[in-house]
Amino acid sequence: MSSTTKAVPPFHLAFPVRDKEEARAFYAGVLGCGVGRESDRWIDFDLYGHQVVAHVTEDAGTRATNPVDGEEVPASHFGVILNWDDWHALADKLRAAGIKFLIEPQIRFKGQVGEQATMFFLDPSGNALEFKSFQDMNQIFAR
Repeated sequence: MSSTTKAVPPFHLAFPVRDKEEARAFYAGVLGCGVGRESDRWIDFDLYGHQVVAHVTEDAGTRATNPVDGEEVPASHFGVILNWDDWHALADKLRAAGIKFLIEPQIRFKGQVGEQATMFFLDPSGNALEFKSFQDMNQIFAR
């Protein structure tokens, strides 16, 4: 069984934000994440079944980029690989919410191995998120 057909356990990711309530408004309000435990300095979000935790700190935001298929991709970023229809629905939802994209929703590596839909945007603290999709999920790790 390939790694793309096995059940995937939820991952955990912690990241810096400048303001907890601003993070709540974005992750719960805009992206629709469920909210879990929290304190005055951190808050858990359910990002498509994965636990991501926003920690209030003074050091938040994007730094370096790397060129990928003609775009400057934030070297530090996170997100989820969605099914094709969910990816398009999220892109439409983000456009309707007025989210400014770092990299507009597009097809990357068109006609090549690993062809994928991708989009990049920032949360209010400057953390870069990428959501992507493959019409053929077997292409996720294709070489």
